[in-house]
Amino acid sequence: MNVNAIRSDGIYEKIMLASDDKKDDIYRYELMMPFERKWACYNVPMKAKVPGGYDVIMASSRLGHIEPTKVDETQKRNILLISDDALWEKCETAIRRSLNCFIQHGIDLPIKEYRFTILLANAESPYIIMNEGYCGDGGIPGYIFSWLIPNEYTLEHLPVALAHETNHNIRFQFIEWKNDITLGEMMISEGLAENFATFLYGEDKAGPWVYKTDMETLNEYIKPIIQDGLNVQGFENLNAYLYGDELAKLQNFPQVGLPYCAGYACGYHLVKHYLKKTGKSIIEATLLPAKEILDAAEDFWNE
Repeated sequence: MNVNAIRSDGIYEKIMLASDDKKDDIYRYELMMPFERKWACYNVPMKAKVPGGYDVIMASSRLGHIEPTKVDETQKRNILLISDDALWEKCETAIRRSLNCFIQHGIDLPIKEYRFTILLANAESPYIIMNEGYCGDGGIPGYIFSWLIPNEYTLEHLPVALAHETNHNIRFQFIEWKNDITLGEMMISEGLAENFATFLYGEDKAGPWVYKTDMETLNEYIKPIIQDGLNVQGFENLNAYLYGDELAKLQNFPQVGLPYCAGYACGYHLVKHYLKKTGKSIIEATLLPAKEILDAAEDFWNE
């Protein structure tokens, strides 16, 4: 099993020192090109056919990555903070440890090559602000991103976030991604990933998408709305259920009356309930269809 780091620190330093007209292409062809297949799965080209068109620069910006043109001397300290060899080794270890949990249980992972990188986040992105400065993406098997505003808190949580994303990477090698995925399926995937991360690193390392929701709010307010929406489809419709009304409003998506990351928190507690009820391990559960988990945990909604 090969886990390869695409070191962003040296590339960011090169971008920082480059003239404005060179920054985008360095980002495209040196940092993002190793992930070209991942972007292609989202129909994102490395470079738009027309100036200002949709491409990897625009897509990265929408996700909350810092734009290459903003990587200047103001980012010097942030680049330094992600330049520590020990940090990259710790991140690689987190991914290997996650993969080995499944391999040691006799699970043959179809994907044998994994690439990951650490990206700088845009400090002004509402999504990054709400997520306490860090985020990740592991939806395409073989490729893992994490992006952050480097500080003591985010750097400490980075391996945990990578474990979460590696769980997605593993699940979607066995459970086929569907463009018409329902809220219930999406919520289970996120709940599995965060339960796996806390299985490895402890519940005190759960992300803000879990710990910002108290149990009273979950049980009395969030659960009924989520339960009614379990079969909702379409990213624009899922958005408010998963991330909350505030972010949905910013993107002009429909709102449903939910607070920050309600769907993530609900998914975490639902999967936790399922594991306790059935006695299954998080390793076993990761490979199960969402419907099987939802059906077995039907009593969760009445707790």
